[in-house]
Amino acid sequence: MAAVRFGSRKIYVPGPPLLRIVVGVALIFGGVLGFLPVLGFWMLPLGVLVLSVDLHPVRRWRRRIEVWWGRRRQRKRQERAG
Repeated sequence: MAAVRFGSRKIYVPGPPLLRIVVGVALIFGGVLGFLPVLGFWMLPLGVLVLSVDLHPVRRWRRRIEVWWGRRRQRKRQERAG
Protein backbone atom coordinates (compact mmCIF):
# COMPACT_ATOMS: atom_id res chain seq x y z
CA MET A 1 0.00 0.00 0.00
CA ALA A 2 1.37 3.41 -0.98
CA ALA A 3 1.83 6.09 1.63
CA VAL A 4 2.44 9.82 1.66
CA ARG A 5 4.44 11.51 4.41
CA PHE A 6 3.53 15.08 5.18
CA GLY A 7 5.43 16.45 8.11
CA SER A 8 5.27 13.86 10.86
CA ARG A 9 2.11 12.26 9.55
CA LYS A 10 1.89 9.23 7.29
CA ILE A 11 -1.23 8.84 5.15
CA TYR A 12 -1.93 5.57 3.35
CA VAL A 13 -3.38 5.82 -0.15
CA PRO A 14 -4.91 2.53 -1.36
CA GLY A 15 -5.63 1.41 -4.90
CA PRO A 16 -3.72 0.86 -8.12
CA PRO A 17 -1.63 3.74 -9.54
CA LEU A 18 -4.00 4.50 -12.42
CA LEU A 19 -6.94 4.83 -10.03
CA ARG A 20 -4.93 7.14 -7.75
CA ILE A 21 -4.02 9.36 -10.69
CA VAL A 22 -7.64 9.57 -11.83
CA VAL A 23 -8.83 10.37 -8.30
CA GLY A 24 -6.09 13.00 -7.85
CA VAL A 25 -6.95 14.74 -11.12
CA ALA A 26 -10.67 14.62 -10.26
CA LEU A 27 -9.99 16.18 -6.85
CA ILE A 28 -7.94 18.99 -8.40
CA PHE A 29 -10.62 19.61 -11.02
CA GLY A 30 -13.27 19.71 -8.28
CA GLY A 31 -11.10 22.10 -6.27
CA VAL A 32 -10.85 24.47 -9.22
CA LEU A 33 -14.65 24.52 -9.23
CA GLY A 34 -14.65 25.15 -5.47
CA PHE A 35 -16.94 28.14 -5.75
CA LEU A 36 -19.82 25.75 -6.48
CA PRO A 37 -21.92 24.71 -3.45
CA VAL A 38 -21.04 20.98 -3.32
CA LEU A 39 -17.33 21.25 -4.11
CA GLY A 40 -14.68 23.04 -2.10
CA PHE A 41 -11.21 24.49 -2.40
CA TRP A 42 -10.01 21.88 0.13
CA MET A 43 -9.95 19.43 -2.79
CA LEU A 44 -6.91 21.12 -4.40
CA PRO A 45 -4.29 20.19 -1.78
CA LEU A 46 -5.82 16.76 -1.33
CA GLY A 47 -5.58 16.11 -5.08
CA VAL A 48 -1.94 17.21 -5.11
CA LEU A 49 -1.25 14.93 -2.16
CA VAL A 50 -2.80 11.93 -3.94
CA LEU A 51 -0.97 12.67 -7.19
CA SER A 52 2.36 13.03 -5.40
CA VAL A 53 2.36 9.30 -4.68
CA ASP A 54 2.81 8.36 -8.34
CA LEU A 55 4.05 11.44 -10.21
CA HIS A 56 7.61 12.59 -9.49
CA PRO A 57 7.20 16.24 -10.60
CA VAL A 58 4.18 16.65 -8.32
CA ARG A 59 6.06 14.98 -5.46
CA ARG A 60 8.97 17.40 -5.93
CA TRP A 61 6.59 20.39 -5.99
CA ARG A 62 4.78 19.17 -2.85
CA ARG A 63 8.09 18.63 -1.05
CA ARG A 64 9.25 22.17 -1.87
CA ILE A 65 6.03 23.57 -0.45
CA GLU A 66 6.38 21.40 2.66
CA VAL A 67 9.95 22.63 3.27
CA TRP A 68 8.92 26.26 2.67
CA TRP A 69 6.01 25.91 5.11
CA GLY A 70 8.23 24.31 7.76
CA ARG A 71 10.83 27.06 7.50
CA ARG A 72 8.11 29.70 7.67
CA ARG A 73 6.64 28.16 10.83
CA GLN A 74 10.08 27.92 12.39
CA ARG A 75 10.76 31.62 11.71
CA LYS A 76 7.40 32.57 13.25
CA ARG A 77 8.19 30.56 16.38
CA GLN A 78 11.60 32.22 16.70
CA GLU A 79 10.07 35.67 16.32
CA ARG A 80 7.57 34.93 19.08
CA ALA A 81 10.22 33.49 21.40
CA GLY A 82 12.57 36.37 21.24
